[in-house]
Amino acid sequence: MLEADVAIVGAGAAGLSLAHRLAGAAPGPRGPSVVLLDAPPGPLRPPRRTWCFWEPGRGRFDAAVTASWQHLRVRHPAGAAVDGDIAPLRYKMLRSDDFEHLVARHLADRRTVRRLEATVDTVEDVSGGALVRFRDGDGSPRTVRARWVFDSRPPGSLPAARTTLLQHFHGWFVRTDRPAFDPRTAELMDFRTPQPGRGLSFGYVLPVGRHEALVEYTEFSPRPLTPAGYETAVRQYAEEVLRLGELQVLSTETGVIPMTDAPMPRRTGESVFRIGAAGGATRPSTGYTFAGLQRQTHAVAAALRQGRRPVPPPAHSARSRAMDAVLLRALDSGRADGPALLCRLFARVPMRRLLLFLDGRTRLHQDLAVGLRTPVKPMLRSALELPGLPRRPFDGP
Repeated sequence: MLEADVAIVGAGAAGLSLAHRLAGAAPGPRGPSVVLLDAPPGPLRPPRRTWCFWEPGRGRFDAAVTASWQHLRVRHPAGAAVDGDIAPLRYKMLRSDDFEHLVARHLADRRTVRRLEATVDTVEDVSGGALVRFRDGDGSPRTVRARWVFDSRPPGSLPAARTTLLQHFHGWFVRTDRPAFDPRTAELMDFRTPQPGRGLSFGYVLPVGRHEALVEYTEFSPRPLTPAGYETAVRQYAEEVLRLGELQVLSTETGVIPMTDAPMPRRTGESVFRIGAAGGATRPSTGYTFAGLQRQTHAVAAALRQGRRPVPPPAHSARSRAMDAVLLRALDSGRADGPALLCRLFARVPMRRLLLFLDGRTRLHQDLAVGLRTPVKPMLRSALELPGLPRRPFDGP
């Protein structure tokens, strides 16, 4: 049996971020002992993906950032553009492979962190801690006993909610024959895409040069598309909307992010906690997760170093989650036209302030000012009916 102060289950963004913070800034036996359990290559390991977030100036993971932008654009379905400078913020793109390599280099000479390839079977509370039972690369059963366990694996099912939509997307990293992109500007939402009957869709373009970019089709709706449906949607956006011409698809990414007003449990035992998307780090109205899980893992690492009970805090305030519940209900019910609502917000609210609002870093009067720039009647009706709506299990994938 292995023993450690902390066991981290899963080496995605949340697990790696927590291990990175617990490893400390300098080599040597500092901080709590950590066992990081990473799924073997295969279906249990998270696929390669891209994370985006915004922050002022330089950040903790800048060495792994692929590109960043100070200028963002949103396009109306008719094509009109809303441009904004978000200084001193920068919108940053981080690819999972680069992030993993950065953290792996940091952990390599930290003797307090041990990384194992393992298939975790169970996590259970015991007196004074918890046991993580797993199978190693040879299939042999093994156990880690830890004082605290942080589980970042996706939950088997979503908690019951009043509203659950899915943010699902498919993207191409492309190289074009002609200089087709402006590397100074990221297209945050381009609504010149066919809109679904329920929810909304948009294109997303993150250029890393004149000839290269991530081109993505994103949809908020109750059900994902088929693989062929995603390919058709991205191809249509690239060829008919962006008119990129001849291009080479370098790689692809696909993902599904729940957008739900269900409370995500952050504690599943006396010594067992959930972090990352599984612990509510995803902002329900946007699907952004990376910034939220950084707040969680920072707080957990600080608590452990100070000898306090390391309960992960909510990644988003109660007020933010309440506003998200209203927006999700308005979109799902069809009362609010999603593209019109979002274009109106970006046109009427300075883009920097709106990003701070979406990250939960605004005050009450600023939140109210943003709310008054939405269609008030549909939003008010949605807010009034929420208390009477039952919470139901999500029957989707």
